[in-house]
Amino acid sequence: MPLPIDPNAPTDFDFIVGDWKVLHRRLDARLANCTDWTEFEGLSSTSKTLGGFGNLEDNLLYFPEGAVRAIAVRSFCAATGVWSIWWLDGRNPTMLDVPVRGRFMDGVGLFYADDVLNGQPIRVRFTWTATPGAHPRWEQSFSNDGGASWETNWTMEFVPR
Repeated sequence: MPLPIDPNAPTDFDFIVGDWKVLHRRLDARLANCTDWTEFEGLSSTSKTLGGFGNLEDNLLYFPEGAVRAIAVRSFCAATGVWSIWWLDGRNPTMLDVPVRGRFMDGVGLFYADDVLNGQPIRVRFTWTATPGAHPRWEQSFSNDGGASWETNWTMEFVPR
C-alpha cells in the first residue's frame, strides 16, 4: 500500500503518474548539424514519493542496440517552488546526471542546467508539455551558445498502456 500523500503536495507532475508506452525520437548526433533521427519505443512507470513532493520514473528503453534501464528522480522544493530532475542511466549506475531545475507555467515545464558535452560547456533544457486531452510530451534540447539558440535532440511521447 502506498504511503499517504501530503495534502499540500504540488500537482505539477500528476499528469505523468501511471504506466506508459513511450515513443522516443532521438537525434543521431548532438550539436553536430545532424538531421538524422532514430525512433524506438520504451516503457515507463511513474509513482509519487516524498509524500507527493517528488516522484520516481522507472524506464525501460528499447534502443536499437539493446534494452536499457534508467530512472528519473524528481523533487520539489516548497521554499522556492522549483523542481529538480536527476537522470540515472543503468549503463552507468554510479553517476547521476547534472540536475535540471525549473517550474511549470500554463501546462509547460521548463527546466535548465549547465553541463558539458564532448569537453564543451552547454546549456541543457527539458520541456514538459501537459496539455489536457493530449499525450504528455518531453523534449530535451542543448545550446552551445549560452541559450541564444537550441537544438532539440530527443523527444518522448507518453501513451497510456
